[in-house]
Amino acid sequence: MLRTVLIGLAILGLLDAAYLTYIKVLEDGVCAISGGCAIVNTSPYASLAGIPIAAIGAVAYLAMLAVLWLEERNDFFAVNGSMIVFGMALIGVLYSAYLTYLELYVIHAICPFCVVSAVILVAMLVVSILRLRNDLHTA
Repeated sequence: MLRTVLIGLAILGLLDAAYLTYIKVLEDGVCAISGGCAIVNTSPYASLAGIPIAAIGAVAYLAMLAVLWLEERNDFFAVNGSMIVFGMALIGVLYSAYLTYLELYVIHAICPFCVVSAVILVAMLVVSILRLRNDLHTA
């Protein structure tokens, strides 16, 4: 059940990050007309080494989906998948907290789609902790 919740959250995160990447690359879409989102998405913090942060997020969500998929198909991921997803979600939450700090105190604008991604990552972290706890009780 918790694995299914994580899959659903990762799909939502992937869709959100893919849309933000589309907006960043084509400078088009809803974000372009809502002030805060456009300000954040055109700031110097929206890319890392020329790669949109949203694209990096999309790859991270894809990686989490891959781990979740492999859990039922590979012994290594069956044993370690819960911890890997937890680690990825934790890194995502920490980086998202840094980006939220930048939005609030450096850029002075809020991107609603970025907030959605942050909420998804926090939810994934909570669910992954619950999964780890369940794994400990069943081991």
